[in-house]
Amino acid sequence: MSESLPELRRLALECAAPDAMRVPLGARRIDAALGGGLARARLHELYPAEAEDAPAACGFALMLALTLGGRAGNIVWIGEEASEKRLGRLYPPGLAELGADPARLLFVAAPDAKSLLRTAADVVRSPAAGIAVIAPYGLAPGMDLTATRRLTLFAERSGVTAILLRSCEGRTPTASATRWCVRSAPSRLLEADAPGQTALLVELVRQRAGAPLPPFRLEWDRDRAAFAAPVPGAVPADAGGGLLAAG
Repeated sequence: MSESLPELRRLALECAAPDAMRVPLGARRIDAALGGGLARARLHELYPAEAEDAPAACGFALMLALTLGGRAGNIVWIGEEASEKRLGRLYPPGLAELGADPARLLFVAAPDAKSLLRTAADVVRSPAAGIAVIAPYGLAPGMDLTATRRLTLFAERSGVTAILLRSCEGRTPTASATRWCVRSAPSRLLEADAPGQTALLVELVRQRAGAPLPPFRLEWDRDRAAFAAPVPGAVPADAGGGLLAAG
């Protein structure tokens, strides 16, 4: 009996070397806790610690998408029209500042929460998506254990990695493989007191079959589109603050 395409893809992923299924973030402590890096073909969840950390969380979602899929990979960003109207939309120059190619991103604005759930399921089921960032608006009660279990199953079958970007209020239980809390952090001074690289304070709140980690500082190298080791000095910096443009 012939196998379906999703089933063949799942079998291929299971037979792949373990290193191919995990992508290091460049911080030894985090990568060790994750068993070598962040797992592909899974659902990962993150949220800002406070409302003012929303741009930092948005930036971290894009950084993870670029790390997992590479600059040449396809990223589908699924949001809601209500979010664009009240919070603004993603700003292409801000995306470029983090090393992303806006031409590689497909933006989808669902009219409501139910449409977002349906769209997210369709996208994650398609191997062509590469990376899917799902950004519901507000509390998003529909993104519950049942919905996230379905997304996890679709991700495992298709090979797509899904990143669930929630608001600071949306901390309901989910079936995500990892859950992260994100805060903005000061960057570090370079030569001649020039501002350093974008910095974030991230906490691994929960991971499936693993221990959490306390807050950990990460820096982002936009030239390589990868996380980087920090350098000495510090000045205030907005982590990803240029990503949102007024609606």
